[in-house]
Amino acid sequence: MNNPIKFLFESDTWKEVYESVTKNKVRTAITMIGVWWGILLLIALLGAARGMENSFNRIFGDFATNSVFIWGQSTSMPFKGYQEGKAVRLKLSHVHKIEENIEGVELVVPRSRRQAFVVRNFLSGNYGVNGDYPMLDQIQKKKMMNGRFINQNDINLKRKVAVISEDVYKQLFEKDEDPVGGYIQMNSINFTVVGVFQNENVDMGPSSDIHIPFTTFQQIYNQGDRIGWMVVTGKAENNIKQIEEDIKLLLRNLNKIHPRDKRALGSFNLGKEFAKVTGFLTGMQFLTWFVGIATLIAGVFAIGNILLITVKERTKEIGVRRALGATPFEIKRQIVVEAVFLTMISGILGIITGGWILIVIDKTWGQGDDAMLVNASVSIGVVFIALAVLVFLGTLIGLIPAFKATSVKPIEALREE
Repeated sequence: MNNPIKFLFESDTWKEVYESVTKNKVRTAITMIGVWWGILLLIALLGAARGMENSFNRIFGDFATNSVFIWGQSTSMPFKGYQEGKAVRLKLSHVHKIEENIEGVELVVPRSRRQAFVVRNFLSGNYGVNGDYPMLDQIQKKKMMNGRFINQNDINLKRKVAVISEDVYKQLFEKDEDPVGGYIQMNSINFTVVGVFQNENVDMGPSSDIHIPFTTFQQIYNQGDRIGWMVVTGKAENNIKQIEEDIKLLLRNLNKIHPRDKRALGSFNLGKEFAKVTGFLTGMQFLTWFVGIATLIAGVFAIGNILLITVKERTKEIGVRRALGATPFEIKRQIVVEAVFLTMISGILGIITGGWILIVIDKTWGQGDDAMLVNASVSIGVVFIALAVLVFLGTLIGLIPAFKATSVKPIEALREE
């Protein structure tokens, strides 16, 4: 009985535990529900939070999150001889000015877009055609199914090559046909298909059905120095919001726009929005841990209360054991084992139930491209941490009734009716 390890494997130990917890089954079951509910809530909420984070990462994971999109609109105030309503045109020269003068800028990618009627054999359709640089692939990584993306030689030689989306491929090509090397016709001009990319979960800006070299686009549509919009990424150590403000200030000066004109330049700061969502997810995880741990503590305290009642009911039994030579340590050890046993069984049942709930969540809301909660799950590490917390709390709470049990003198315990 003095060896703690041997004590755990003795049948008498577990007979006492069984008799104690089954003496009042309803009371014991109601008490265990508190711990079961706490661990279930913790597992389910953490899994749901992870599923939401995975969904967000799947949508925006291929984007450089420290990015801002800027485009020209029309002025809302007259300035330096120009009337209100002047169209603001962004130019390639503006791109070079930003690269030279704005601190913290990593990449500036000009883009242009038109709608085009695309024909292949007897099939046709209207698609969004974007003029792009190879740098776009560093900001918005394309998942290529076949072939390649635009390269620098395409830009330098103004090649008539096209990278098409999965949807365009399905609509203009036969099933299982290799599109790479095939031809499509846009505005009566033949283009060679050099790659096919997977449909994107989200488009930042106008739709990207077909990409062609930026220089080819400018030549075909006679764009000259004009661009449609630009995507700017900032270095990791720089504030993308400040970069956006600096770029707008520069563009206002270059385009002779009133300093207080808020309409002339449109923008979408992905970095700022990403920070909001990241903050929300962090807050949600913190709240989940707080609620789960608080519920667990409440459940474990309930187990402590039930053991206090049990000790009161077993006062005479404890007195007999003390009179027969049982030491205070042996009495305490038995009661602590009962506390840890109840918390562990409740916790394991809660983990199993929480796992089932996450399976249901995944089957219900985690399937398809527009899934709200992708792979809602918790790591094995979290499960072990939860179990370790349970063992720790169970041991602590078991010490309260354990000391209560040994505080009564054997002679007084034997007189207890």
